[in-house]
Amino acid sequence: MQTTTIRRIGAHEGQDVRVRGWLYNKREKGKLAFLIVRDGTGYLQAVAFQPEVLPGVFEACQKVTQESSLEVEGTVRKDDRAPGGYEMKLASITVHQLAHDYPISPKEHGPDFLLDHRHLWLRSSKQHALLRIRSEISQAIRDFFYERDFVLIDSPILTPAACEGTSTLFETDYFDQKAYLSQSGQLYLEPACLAFGKVYCFGPTFRAEKSKTRRHLTEFWMVEPEVAYAGLPEILDLAEDFIVSLVARALDRCRAELATLERDITRLESVRRPFPRLTYDEAAAILMRPEVRARARTQDAPPFEPGSDFGGFDETVLTETLERPMMITHYPATIKAFYMQPDPQAPDRALCVDVLAPEGYGEIIGGSQRIHDHDLLLQRIGEHKLPVEAFRWYLDIRKYGSVPHAGFGMGIERFVAWIAGIHHLREAIPYPRTLNRLYP
Repeated sequence: MQTTTIRRIGAHEGQDVRVRGWLYNKREKGKLAFLIVRDGTGYLQAVAFQPEVLPGVFEACQKVTQESSLEVEGTVRKDDRAPGGYEMKLASITVHQLAHDYPISPKEHGPDFLLDHRHLWLRSSKQHALLRIRSEISQAIRDFFYERDFVLIDSPILTPAACEGTSTLFETDYFDQKAYLSQSGQLYLEPACLAFGKVYCFGPTFRAEKSKTRRHLTEFWMVEPEVAYAGLPEILDLAEDFIVSLVARALDRCRAELATLERDITRLESVRRPFPRLTYDEAAAILMRPEVRARARTQDAPPFEPGSDFGGFDETVLTETLERPMMITHYPATIKAFYMQPDPQAPDRALCVDVLAPEGYGEIIGGSQRIHDHDLLLQRIGEHKLPVEAFRWYLDIRKYGSVPHAGFGMGIERFVAWIAGIHHLREAIPYPRTLNRLYP
């Protein structure tokens, strides 16, 4: 008998097949037993009718428990009422392991309980849908850059120095010296972009930021492209194309998962170019309006002060009426990283961008044109009190064929949270690491 996956079950209508998986749920009605089987690709209803199956088969259907591992065999038939549109007329069942006292039962559980059992919570339908969306987005990212002739560069996780300041670094012993877990692969991408023209990295990054907000994780995955002979305008266009492409991919290939999550996809269908663009000063003027400041007080949010970075409330105010992401450019150089190119027309402003997702999801992309002048970069390293010796290699690329170049970074979890319409980033990664969570 042919073994198939539930995702491919429709190709076997009228045929006898075998499916291997686990019992997700079941119900009984007189002489009928309905088993909902999952195999990682979908859900299948297997129906056993007592007069038509051997007594041992129906008895096994009655005894099998939630999350027991099993094989079911039977005939595939179309049924629009069943999950996935097909069901199996059960002929036989083999139980490999009978699960006892599965802790996540069909009832309400608190978030701490579910996170303590994250290794099992992954099996639930909503968590399953979320991580399938994440998987599709990750593949779409690789496809996007591959099709545009970008070269994948794997940046190191252990680094000798900070990328964006020392206050949020995880430090570790590295033989006879100190090393740090990477905050970003960007610094290592810049030399690579001068070797290959267009490059990207895609991997884990770490921030020892003592934040408890729903938008922060201490370990997350980031994708970062870097492009030679590019400035801020080129990177804005690339970011727009990137986001539009990923949203379209999710709408095309994750409809079932978005439906499981009850996501309003009409909001996503509105994401198209061009995105609204504001300068920092234009955005700041909106946040300084009396009605906005009064609203901040009622929500116990710190009022925005010109020259400071935007907080979660500020980002929500700026995007809550929009259907597509917003791009904010030209932040004050004093609140941005040392490597960002100053605007020649306004040297106190950086040639940078933050892309804010609509619906209150906040920043999903941060990018900039990089300083390509050796002496200016050396000056900025000194102003930020960073160790020059640790950046000699980084300065080198400004000595041998330096050109304007630019790039951005996007946290996968923030993007997935927006696409899926979930509240907290901790559900957008298989095993979240937060300020108070390192288990499991």
